[in-house]
Amino acid sequence: MFDKQKSGSTRNVNAIKTLEIVGLSLKLGGSDLLHDICLSSHTTGVTMVLGPNGAGKSLLLKCLHGLLKPSQGSFSLAREPDQEKAPRQAMVFQKPCLLRRSVLENMEFVAPKRTKGTEILEQLRKVHLEGKQKQPARLLSGGEQQRLALARALITKPEILFLDEPTASLDPASVLIIEKLIKNAAKNGVKSIFVSHDLGQAKRLGSDIIFLHQGRLVEYADASSFFTSPQSVQAKAYLNGEIVL
Repeated sequence: MFDKQKSGSTRNVNAIKTLEIVGLSLKLGGSDLLHDICLSSHTTGVTMVLGPNGAGKSLLLKCLHGLLKPSQGSFSLAREPDQEKAPRQAMVFQKPCLLRRSVLENMEFVAPKRTKGTEILEQLRKVHLEGKQKQPARLLSGGEQQRLALARALITKPEILFLDEPTASLDPASVLIIEKLIKNAAKNGVKSIFVSHDLGQAKRLGSDIIFLHQGRLVEYADASSFFTSPQSVQAKAYLNGEIVL
């Protein structure tokens, strides 16, 4: 397995240092959907999860976030210095899951205690939703809803952020805003695990790449190595734009 230590940028002391997946498998309804996934990552930044449709990308994220219980195996995150508490985590889905409340009330519902109102408003400004605090969240445009979903996740101050195709079918302006926020979060020590079908996006954001095929980990490498010299037949075909079954 690829094992690499990134350096050169300043991270906060609680940044995620190690992501460890050991023998993770998932069986649902009698079908084996994820098969003995193992990897050890020491990278900070954004880990992109790539692969054809049905590869198991979203299932992997749901297992890591605790929404699905793996049939076997384990997943752990470690920081330096070691802390007993589990790291704070949040997830943004492809389709925004918003409350039937105003934009501001959606933010207030998840914000940690003692979060200042000015901090919430600043987060809304970063996603270009300033001035829309009183609007019903579900009446926003698709791009605005997804930007609100990301702002709501970030206001919880996660140490690890799971992103399941958050920019699929969004307008370019919303994609740019979301990618900028994810980059800034990475600079502040937030570890992101990001599922995407957009290779350009993976190149722009990725520090390392998880490539899945038919529920198996086919390749794991740093982003530059993956895109210039993929080692697996499936990854090479995928990067060449071929249909991978």
